[in-house]
Amino acid sequence: MRVLFWLVASGSWLLGAVDGVVINASTGKPQAGVMVSLVQPGTGGMQTLASVKSDIDGKFKIEKEIPPGPALLQGQHQGATYNLMLAPGGPTTGLNLNVYDTTSKAGTTKITQHMVLIEPSPSALQIGETILVDNDSKFTFQDPAKGSLQFYVPKSAEDKVQVTINAAGGMPIRRPAEKTAQAGVYKVNYPVRPGETRFDISYSVPASVQFAGKILHARGATRLVTPSSVTLSGDGIESLGQEPQTQAHIYNVAGSTYEVKIEGIGSLRSPEATPQEEDSGAPQIEQAPARVYTRLWEVLGLAFVILGLGGALLYRKGAA
Repeated sequence: MRVLFWLVASGSWLLGAVDGVVINASTGKPQAGVMVSLVQPGTGGMQTLASVKSDIDGKFKIEKEIPPGPALLQGQHQGATYNLMLAPGGPTTGLNLNVYDTTSKAGTTKITQHMVLIEPSPSALQIGETILVDNDSKFTFQDPAKGSLQFYVPKSAEDKVQVTINAAGGMPIRRPAEKTAQAGVYKVNYPVRPGETRFDISYSVPASVQFAGKILHARGATRLVTPSSVTLSGDGIESLGQEPQTQAHIYNVAGSTYEVKIEGIGSLRSPEATPQEEDSGAPQIEQAPARVYTRLWEVLGLAFVILGLGGALLYRKGAA
């Protein structure tokens, strides 16, 4: 009883304290002047519980009642948001929140894989491109002039392009596709933090039995994907087989351009969660039960590796 009375009187039973140091992982030193917020994700969106600025030694302390459930620390530094998850029952003191300096230096990021999903219907061709970008540096990459990513879109799809971004540990957010001086080339301005970032690009073009595209990146494999009821043919592509679970057809693109003939109609994707307009960086809250197609790209990514190796071996064996 005395312990309970002391907790209530001191306020430590109701009032949680979150403290720690903001570390600039680019320099390895404490970072002053970072706005640190305690936020809590929920079905109604993100709620900011309190905010403070890190002091000259990078230290911060937030004294605020934390409701039950997971919470996040968010740090704002040079136009990018950095997150630290606070698990229920986990430590809330002596924390390190890492942030990074921003750079526009070319070569900071590299594209590791590019997937183009082609879904024909009687009325249109639905195109979904996924580009995986890896940043293994100690800096966040952002180039306002050239964009953090550039990609090609056919003329018939102009003004119909949607870009959704998934950063590591974050939830989907939406960014506009901006035209560049080159015809058909668009850019996206988004701070690419260290780690892997996924760009999902979607658009539609009028129904056709042909589709052509351009690859703007020098590195990273490009794969074309179609539903099981749809096949492709054309110069510069080779079949890697079918993904075992979805039976999707997978094709490798050898050069920087491709033009394919399409046979059949079908769809592979399922509805996705609505992306956020702001870069909250918070984990996605889903109430729907898990479905295979909600992890389609992860499944296909593994299949690409397996089928890619198998295709290469069959190709060599046939050439011999």
